Amino acid sequence: MSTSFVIALASGVIAGAAALSAGLIVVLRPLLVRYALARPNARSSHRTPTPQGGGIAILAAALLVSAGILAFAPPLLGAFLPVAAAALLLAVVGAVDDIRPLPARPRLLLQVMAVIGVLFAADLRILPDSVPLLLEQAILLLAGVWFVNLVNFMDGLDWITVAEMVPVTAWLALFGALGAVPPGPALAAAALCGALLGFAPFNRPVAKLFLGDVGSLPIGLLVGWMLLELAGTGALAAAILLPLYYLMDATITLLKRLARRERVWEAHRSHFYQQATDNGFSALQVSAQVFGLNLLLCGLSAVTLIWPTPLVQAACLLAGLILVGGLLRRFATPRRTYSP
Repeated sequence: MSTSFVIALASGVIAGAAALSAGLIVVLRPLLVRYALARPNARSSHRTPTPQGGGIAILAAALLVSAGILAFAPPLLGAFLPVAAAALLLAVVGAVDDIRPLPARPRLLLQVMAVIGVLFAADLRILPDSVPLLLEQAILLLAGVWFVNLVNFMDGLDWITVAEMVPVTAWLALFGALGAVPPGPALAAAALCGALLGFAPFNRPVAKLFLGDVGSLPIGLLVGWMLLELAGTGALAAAILLPLYYLMDATITLLKRLARRERVWEAHRSHFYQQATDNGFSALQVSAQVFGLNLLLCGLSAVTLIWPTPLVQAACLLAGLILVGGLLRRFATPRRTYSP
């Protein structure tokens, strides 16, 4: 298939998933208002009760459109179905947790099961052959579970998940058109990108609908799988750069909380994006800056694919760390106000 045809196909997938996601939200929202209100508390970024569960429409649109397109290539569909099943498992876990919080241990166990399913379906190696297979699988399992959770942790502000995941999934779909990502994950990325765009108007500040754990957990799993597939082509640096803002914000925050001996499984307001709103940034300003940063990270990841030398990859990773570190510092610094 020509590159232009693949790009046209991906664009159609994005448009179809966006329309389906938005339509499902319109249908589901009255039920979510009645049964799935998120009420504000001391850790919340919102001030009025807001329905959550928009992730139901996002996941449904992404999986249905992906499966519908991949049905024309049975081997690709067969590889995708275990990943879809694992995402559905986490959606159920998230839906239950949205209604009545689950204890940490069974929640974590189910996440481990889902990630193991994805690793088994992917059947990839991303580290040198000198690294024992069992060690690599353990590292990937730990990374996968952490990625699922950090996406959940970071979904605490209007539009922030859209600002993070739309550039990442759009870039993965584009990489697929250029042959850098396998076709199955690339088409699924296009579908998830479209589904998120369909959700975006309902989540823009001030949000009328939240994603909910029913959405953040499976989105974390799906994007983690897509990044794993990218890394499996030898593009590990690109796979790290794309989600680097979420990785650094969540990981640094976790390490700081561990150092303070806090209960890291409990909700809190110490992420950098949360500090930003406490320091005078609006939700729109935070999400806009995250979106702009992600465009730069996408550009750096593309450079590592165009010039895949160790020196270029190291330089791009360093540049990404500096860019993200600068934004985290900006978010953690109170804004100055001047009197006339």
